[in-house]
Amino acid sequence: MKILVINPGSTSTKLAVYEDSTQVWKESVYHSAEELAPYHHINEQYEYRKEHVYTALAKAGIPLHFDAIIARGGLLKPIPGGVYRINERIKHDLWNANMEHASNLAALIADDIASHSGCPSFIADPVVTDELRDIARLTGIPEVPRISIFHALNSRAVSRQYAASIHKKYEELNLIVVHLGGGISVSAHHFGKVIDVNNALNGEGPFSPERAGTVPARQLVDLCFSGKYKYEEIRKMLNGKGGLLAHLGTTDVPTIVRWAHAGNKKHKLVLDAMIYTVAKQVGAMHVALECQTDAIILTGGIAHCQYCTDLLTQWIHKLAPVIIIPGEDEMGALAMNALGVLHKELPLQEYL
Repeated sequence: MKILVINPGSTSTKLAVYEDSTQVWKESVYHSAEELAPYHHINEQYEYRKEHVYTALAKAGIPLHFDAIIARGGLLKPIPGGVYRINERIKHDLWNANMEHASNLAALIADDIASHSGCPSFIADPVVTDELRDIARLTGIPEVPRISIFHALNSRAVSRQYAASIHKKYEELNLIVVHLGGGISVSAHHFGKVIDVNNALNGEGPFSPERAGTVPARQLVDLCFSGKYKYEEIRKMLNGKGGLLAHLGTTDVPTIVRWAHAGNKKHKLVLDAMIYTVAKQVGAMHVALECQTDAIILTGGIAHCQYCTDLLTQWIHKLAPVIIIPGEDEMGALAMNALGVLHKELPLQEYL
C-alpha cells in the first residue's frame, strides 16, 4: 500500500510517502517568516501551502498515485479518537474553525490531492480527541467545563507500541502517557479510551517550556483586570510566552540543564518545579485510573533529556513501571493508522 502523509506545522509542512510500514521518502518544506508575512490568517495560506506540496512531490518524481492520503487532524469539534474519512463536514468545520493552527489546512490539502489520485483521504487522532468521562468534564463554574486538547496522535501511537512490546493489546491496558514537549499533556488511557487529560493548550495541568499550565485563578483574574495587560498579552502568558520562557527567557531544556549543572540555582529550581508539576499530574491520572496503572510512558522531545526523565521517575516510580519512548513519530503514526484502515484492522469513522 502506498500512503502519502501530510503534516503542516507553523513554519513547515512535513511530507512522507510510505509503502506499507516503510517510509520511502520524506521532505520538510520550510516556510520563512517573510513568505508567511502577507498572510494574516491560517486559511489564507491554503493555496500557498498546497502548491508547495504539489511542487515537492513533482521535484521528487512521485506520481499522484496513492492507495490513501492521511493528514494531521486540525482543530475540529471534540470527537472520539480514531481514523476519519475526510468529508464535506470536516472541510466545512476546518474552514470555519474557532481556533487557528496550520494543521487545519492538512485535511483540505489531502482531499485536493486525493481527488487527483482517485484514492480515499483520512485524518487520525486529532488534538481535539475527546473521550473524557462526564465526571471529568465538570468544574466549579458551569460556564467553564474542562476541555480535551492534547497530543492524541503520539500518545495513542506510543501506547500501541508499548502494548505490542509486551504482547498485549492497547485496549487491554491502563496507561498514563506523559507527552513532554513545548506543551505537556498527561493522559489516562483506560482500555483504549482516554478518560481524562489536562488541556495542554489553554492553561491546565503542568507548566511547560512555553505554557503556563494551571495558575491560581483569583490571581489571574486580578492580573486580567489590573490594566497592565491587553487581552492578547494575557493569552500569550498562558500559551506561547509562559512556563520556562517566562521564568528563564528560553525554552531550550538542554541549555537549562547545562546551566543547572553549572550551579545556577534559578535554572535548576524552575526546571525542577516544572517536573514537579508533571509528577503531580501523573498522580491525578493514576487516581483517574482507580490506582490501577499498568505503566507510565514518558514521550515527546524532552523525554530525550535524561535529567528530566530521571527526576520525574524519582517522583512517580512507585505508582507503576516507567517506560521511556522519547521523541514523537507523527508521520509514522499517521501512516500506521491509514494502513490499519486499508487492511481493515481499524474502523473507518464518519465525522458528523
